[in-house]
Amino acid sequence: MKAQTYQQYGDNSVLELTDAPLPKVGPGEVLVRVKTAGVNPVDWKVMSGGLDEMMNAQFPVIPGWDVAGVVAGCGPDTPGISEGDEVIAYARKDWVHGGTFAQYVTVPVRALGPKPSSLDWEQAGGLPLAGLTALQVLTRLGLARGKTVLIHAASGGVGSMGVQIAAAAGARVIGTASAKNHDYVRSLGAEPVEYGDGLAERVRELAPEGVDIVADFVGGVVDSTLAVLAEGGRHASIADPEVEQHGGQWMWVTPDASHLRELANLADAGKLTVRVDRTFPLEQLPDAFAASQEGRTVGKIVLTVS
Repeated sequence: MKAQTYQQYGDNSVLELTDAPLPKVGPGEVLVRVKTAGVNPVDWKVMSGGLDEMMNAQFPVIPGWDVAGVVAGCGPDTPGISEGDEVIAYARKDWVHGGTFAQYVTVPVRALGPKPSSLDWEQAGGLPLAGLTALQVLTRLGLARGKTVLIHAASGGVGSMGVQIAAAAGARVIGTASAKNHDYVRSLGAEPVEYGDGLAERVRELAPEGVDIVADFVGGVVDSTLAVLAEGGRHASIADPEVEQHGGQWMWVTPDASHLRELANLADAGKLTVRVDRTFPLEQLPDAFAASQEGRTVGKIVLTVS
């Protein structure tokens, strides 16, 4: 099968399109023929060695953790899954090796969910990691109807889904974004505010009593978060461990089939969609990484695999 691989940590120049062996399908796993795969900043951060102290790598590495595709085979003990099923997954494994930027990938059933029928393949490929991250952060922070939620980086891949999930739950949502993206953030269901100097004051103008929940999807905003958090409010970050020193939670996303089904249900109910900023074919993964590294993506970057 064709796959993007790298033999050592490094920048985008270490990527190489290669012929890789078809992965073996173990108990509790399925083989997925990849249609699309979302590109996330963590993918190139892992490639640079940024998680080496946390996760073992087996070279050559096939990067990528998001996938949407079709079940092409089932290992033992995979009840309820059949060849031909259209699925999505956050396919992170316990070590860095056999990822989704390839024609085929194996996925544990515990990480597999149904592809939402309302989303096309490109949208579906961008949903798992970002959608699960937003859902799990907000759920852990006590998302509920009537809460006021501040989402940092509301126009990004994770933030845009967080806005929709919070709005669907009946929360009031305030989202930070650059001025050019305010209409987009507003269309998702949030009241936009511009990030940067004076952010806390602008949020307090909208919510004088403070906000109940702050979800940080960008990092470097601890001071602003603390300045707008209401008494008894809760906050978390996916990008800044420093929040733990200020009563917050530093969170990682967890593969979870039931949460993927929840996201699929929201999508099929018309309450959650995925904006695809750009697509790239598998052969152009270095270009996709370069686009992600620019930090100006609105929505998701997605690879298409033939």
